[in-house]
Amino acid sequence: MPIERITFPGHGGDQLAARLDLPDGPHLATALFAHCFTCSKDIPAARRIASRLAAMGIAVLRFDFTGLGHSEGEFANTHFSSNVADLEAAAAYLESRGMAPSLLIGHSLGGAAVLKAATRIASSKAVVTLGAPFEPEHVSHQFGDAVTEIDQQGQAEVSLAGRPFQITKAFLEDISAQNIAPCIRELNQALLVLHAPRDSTVGIENAARIFEAAKHPKSFVTLDDADHLISDPKDAEYAAEVISSWAGRYLQLRPPAPPPGAPEGIVRVAEADPNGFLQDVNAGPAHHALADEPLAYGGTNQGMTPYGFLSAGLGACTSMTIRMYARRKDWPLTHVWVDVSHDKVHARDAEAPAGQKVDTFSRTIHLQGDLSAEQRQRLLEIADRCPVHRTLEQSSLVRTTLAEPALSAAT
Repeated sequence: MPIERITFPGHGGDQLAARLDLPDGPHLATALFAHCFTCSKDIPAARRIASRLAAMGIAVLRFDFTGLGHSEGEFANTHFSSNVADLEAAAAYLESRGMAPSLLIGHSLGGAAVLKAATRIASSKAVVTLGAPFEPEHVSHQFGDAVTEIDQQGQAEVSLAGRPFQITKAFLEDISAQNIAPCIRELNQALLVLHAPRDSTVGIENAARIFEAAKHPKSFVTLDDADHLISDPKDAEYAAEVISSWAGRYLQLRPPAPPPGAPEGIVRVAEADPNGFLQDVNAGPAHHALADEPLAYGGTNQGMTPYGFLSAGLGACTSMTIRMYARRKDWPLTHVWVDVSHDKVHARDAEAPAGQKVDTFSRTIHLQGDLSAEQRQRLLEIADRCPVHRTLEQSSLVRTTLAEPALSAAT
């Protein structure tokens, strides 16, 4: 997906570094992502979620808070309230580009920040939290014995995730003064709470309190064995799938009009994992699937194989064609299903070169209902009129063009 590297002024005028993940196709909505405490916009969870939403047609802005990552400013001069103000600045920047965010996503302390900011960002329609604390003051647990030193000396250096950070007394005072419960109760947006039961950094009870405080519509989904940073690619992929599916319900995405000459639209297949074979398959913004290869062939087995999709197309078209004919004839067909398998077998006809293998799709059609033998035989004949069947049996022409670099490469 195309990515813009941009900067915009934060709450104090410092330039904040950001990445705007853009859809390859039509832009249907915009999301704003807030990262976890002392993290950055480039953590794996943020990248994977942004990529999945962009595949749906939702642009995602992820940025580094003041003093973190590639953003300007001093981290020691920031606090929870400044993070909320940075989120408002990010939303204002997007609005200035005609891309006001309708989806807010926050991870850990960033989740608490989006809950606080949501009522101040008029364009937002849905909010997602991942591993978020119910009280921002919860983050002080990570400072250990340094809390006393901070209180007495005014600041202290704290090691977080192996990196040193200056934490000030003003920071502690700010998070202790925060109460986001009223903000949660006043949300006019749909809320999705994602949390892992084994999160040792922010306990699952925080998710329960957030969920309990919120009004409907609200949803609660467990992230099972994920850690707090959602560092396992499979956990991040699962979170991305849940968010992308859930968000479509509340953002009221409208599929784009099909391009001329393609009445059923365009199917876009985009690489999801450059180290394996996982692919995002999108038929417009409304339908998404995963394609992959089995573990034995170097894949991760998270989706059907390409030949599996071919078999699915044949089976679906066969079943639809049979149902359409039985419905028109008013025959008592109560249920139909089609089992399809694919294999390559040696060609036996004289037209194929000796030893050449050809693709063979085997269908077994199951018909239920009080059908006569003649009706069952007729439906079997109708199955061969399935358009996909005819396409596979006939020669097909595949035209391939290469897109211009500016259109296909991320910038």
